[in-house]
Amino acid sequence: MNTVSSPMRLHFPQTTLDPSGFNKPQLRYSTTITCGLRKPLRPRRRTDGVLSTEAIQAVQSLKLAARNPSKLRQVFNSKLNRLLKDDLLDAFAELQRQQRLDLALMVFEFIRSEAWYEPDHSLYSDLMLMFGKKKLIDRVEKLFSELIEEGLKPDTRAYTELIGAYLKVDMIEKAMKTYESMKASGCIPDELTLTIMIRNLENAGRDDLAAIVKNDCGEYLDSPKKFLKEVARKYPKRLRLNLV
Repeated sequence: MNTVSSPMRLHFPQTTLDPSGFNKPQLRYSTTITCGLRKPLRPRRRTDGVLSTEAIQAVQSLKLAARNPSKLRQVFNSKLNRLLKDDLLDAFAELQRQQRLDLALMVFEFIRSEAWYEPDHSLYSDLMLMFGKKKLIDRVEKLFSELIEEGLKPDTRAYTELIGAYLKVDMIEKAMKTYESMKASGCIPDELTLTIMIRNLENAGRDDLAAIVKNDCGEYLDSPKKFLKEVARKYPKRLRLNLV
C-alpha cells in the first residue's frame, strides 16, 4: 500500500474508465434492484448537514472532466489534492450516490494513496454494493479480495454484499458457498443477510437451500419464528409459471 502523497497519484487511460476497469467509452446504466441489497448510501455529511463548498466543487469538476484524461489529471492535482480528509470522503460518497462508479473508483484509489489512509471495511463495502447493483461481479469479487489483501477480515456486510451480488445474477452455488464460508469464518449472518438469502432462493425455486438458511435462523436470531413470519409477509414468493 502506498502511503506517500505525491502530485500524480493516478494513471489515466486515453479513454474514460468504465466501472469494470476496461478502457472503453463510458456507459450509462439503468438497473432495477430486486435482490434486496441495501438502499443507495447517502454521502457522509458534516454536522451542519451540508457538503463543503470544496467537496461540491470537486465532484462537479470531476464530472465535467470525466471524458478527458488530461482534464481529469488537472482536477485531481488542483482540487482533490487540496481536500481535507472529510471533504475527500464526502466527495467519494457523493459520487457513489450519483451512480458515477467510474469516478468513485478513481477517487477510491486516490484515497488509498493518502498518508492518512487506513484500510476501512465501509469503503470497500460501499463500492461492492454499487458494483453489485450493476451486475459487475468480477469487480465485486476483486474488491472482496483486495479487502483481504489489505489485512482486513471480511465482516458481515462485506459477505452480504458479495452474496447479494451473486444472487442478483443467479449464481446460486457461489452465493451458498460464500454463505457457508461466512459462517465458517465465525462471521454471524444478520437479518439482512438471511432475508436476502431466503427471498432470492425461494424466488429462484430453490426451496431446499432456503430451508437450510431458515433453519440457521434459530441459531443466529433471538426470535427466529417472528423473523420468518415477517419475511414471508413482506416478501411473498413470486408466482412461478411453467411455460410449455
